[in-house]
Amino acid sequence: MKVVVTGAKGQLGTDLMHLLADRGFEAYGYGREELDITNFSQVKQVIHEINPDVVIHAAAYTKVDLAESEPDKAFLINAYGTRNVAVASEAVGAKLVYISTDYVFDGTANKPYDEFSPTNPLSVYGKSKLAGEQFVRDLHSRFFIVRTSWVFGKHGNNFVKTMLKLAREREELMVVNDQIGCPTYTADLANCLLELIQTEKYGIYHVSNSGHCSWYEFAKAIFEETGIIVKVNPCATKEFPRPAPRPAYSVFDHMGLRLNGFKELPNWRNSLKRFLENY
Repeated sequence: MKVVVTGAKGQLGTDLMHLLADRGFEAYGYGREELDITNFSQVKQVIHEINPDVVIHAAAYTKVDLAESEPDKAFLINAYGTRNVAVASEAVGAKLVYISTDYVFDGTANKPYDEFSPTNPLSVYGKSKLAGEQFVRDLHSRFFIVRTSWVFGKHGNNFVKTMLKLAREREELMVVNDQIGCPTYTADLANCLLELIQTEKYGIYHVSNSGHCSWYEFAKAIFEETGIIVKVNPCATKEFPRPAPRPAYSVFDHMGLRLNGFKELPNWRNSLKRFLENY
């Protein structure tokens, strides 16, 4: 099976490329330098030449706060870049996986969001990713829209690495306790994506590790697992104002995985432990 991965040098993309190679897939990975997804003729040419069975579209504009002052750039990459990949993939008959986000929700729910919950993004980033989802739905016939959240892994920057770095520099940390979500280990996410692409069970999927926590609880768990002694204090989001609003509650219900007979991902704490052992 031939697979093209956009965003192949990112946190998820790098893990995907390793896993695809390990599993004997013929994988073609493109970072920003090799493939500008906003250039329609380039996207069309690359996908046409390779003629893949599957395209996993992981490339994205992910600077959540900067997007508030760069809406054109965010929509160019996340909406129109996705349109380009969707049209080119459809033209060669390739299945398409689009990596989306929990930021398509406003976070006002009091129970986990399933795949049929109404979306209502608060931030420019969330709106641009939802626009990408819409292009995939409108322009492609065999797609998996995979929403994920709070991603951490070996490659790229993430919360776990930030906490470990800060713990080396400070004796005391303040971490928000009023944003609740689902951490997701890229290795587990990549495994799930490989399962999905080998089926025709198309649609929207919420894919994160099971269980949920606040950022404060996540930070405490990181230090418990590593044995690092650092004082972690809970604080409120309003004490740390940021340009982009975040959903206060973006816990996923993995209804799509459950009803389509896929295994749910391990508990986030278990995955954090595995990640730290490897890292």
